[in-house]
Amino acid sequence: MPTLGIIGSGNIGSGVARLAVAAGMNVVIANSRGPESLQDLVAELGPLAQAGTVEDAAKLGDAIVLSIPLKAVQELPEGLLEGRFVLDTSNYYPSRDGRIAELDAGTVTTSELVSGWLPGVRYVKAFNNILAHHLPQLARPSGAPDRSALPIAGDDDQAKAEAQAIIDALGYDTVDAGRLSESWRFEPESAGYTRIYLADPNTPDDQLLSSVPGPTPADRVESSLASATRVNVADRVF
Repeated sequence: MPTLGIIGSGNIGSGVARLAVAAGMNVVIANSRGPESLQDLVAELGPLAQAGTVEDAAKLGDAIVLSIPLKAVQELPEGLLEGRFVLDTSNYYPSRDGRIAELDAGTVTTSELVSGWLPGVRYVKAFNNILAHHLPQLARPSGAPDRSALPIAGDDDQAKAEAQAIIDALGYDTVDAGRLSESWRFEPESAGYTRIYLADPNTPDDQLLSSVPGPTPADRVESSLASATRVNVADRVF
């Protein structure tokens, strides 16, 4: 089983860490506040997990889950992830990240932008389209009849195959959404984003963080991606 290096201990990073240790993977998790801030989380995760610096996570992980605010990606140490295999969870939220001209203009997707910020990285977009509390609730063993699927996107087919194997071990099927240029299909406000995992798709926005998930198989994810229309993110206010 691979060791996952997880940079970012927020809801998605912590959720992936929980799935990883449940699958028997070793985890090295890091954040911007330092290893001492992660002791409670590591104690909860158990003996397969350790806290480290971002350098530790990047060095020791066979795969790196990058789960930090978009605006923080450029603040990572230069060359930290060069040559590494990265699963990136980034989404663009202007209220948090500030306005980013290239994204507002629609000339690149978020994942194309991040990939360009990280030269030499074997890069796959993943885990960005599901609510954090749904991530552990929908995980199922391989072959389970109620197994859900997560989309991935990337320009490196071998990296996508490796991502598929890791995500399978964590409890999900995968749907190949295409190249990074197509990753908008499962970014915020798109047809492939979060609501496809709701048991009740009419759940009000203010109840999403307590919403109940429903199994979402690969064919439903594929249908949502195919029906998606590109969002004008320049109009995004959250």
